[in-house]
Parts: sequence; C-alpha cells; structure tokens
Amino acid sequence: MAIGWMTILSNVPWSDVIRNAPAVADGAKKLWQKVGRKPAVSVADVEVGEVVPEPWQLLQGQVDELRGQLIASSEVIQALAEQNAQLIARVEATRRRLFWLALGNGLVALLALTAYLR
Repeated sequence: MAIGWMTILSNVPWSDVIRNAPAVADGAKKLWQKVGRKPAVSVADVEVGEVVPEPWQLLQGQVDELRGQLIASSEVIQALAEQNAQLIARVEATRRRLFWLALGNGLVALLALTAYLR
C-alpha cells in the first residue's frame, strides 16, 4: 500500500505546487487580514462631537469590505481549484499507467506459467 502512495506522490507536479504555494499563502494571508482583524463599525463607536454617519453609509462600507473579502477568497479558491485539477489529472494518468502495467504483468505471468507447464 505504501508503494502505491509513493508512486502517486512521486508523480505529483511538485514544482507547480511549490511555484503556486506563495500565491496561495499570500491570498490566504490577505483574506485573514481582511476577515479576522477588522471589527465592524457601528454608530455607538463614534465619539461625541463627530459627525455621525448615516446607517446606509455604514452598511455600504460593510458591503464594500465584504465584496473585497469575497474577491480575495475567490482568488484563493481558484488557485486551490487549479492545483486540485492538476493533481487529479496526474492521479488519473498514474491510474491508467498502473492498469496497463498490471495487464502487462498478468500477460507475462501467464506466459511464464505456460512455459513452466510445458
């Protein structure tokens, strides 16, 4: 079983995975900074003497922030999906190769058995 996994892992395009890893990490970092660090602004947070923003202005700011987060998360998801598609293609190619190898081994075993029984 371990040999099968080693074969699959050896056929993974690690250069592509490694090349795309910084972009994925940067996208995830940007997303985390946007989502995890900023508290929501409310009318109660405004100090005395400041102009109180209209509720629709607060909502518009939050909508804009959410739109930016959505774009950032979409970029991360797209990068991960591309890497996943590459990995699936490699696994499928490995599966096909393994099938043909097993078929060839079966034929060789059949020929060897036939030669042995003669």
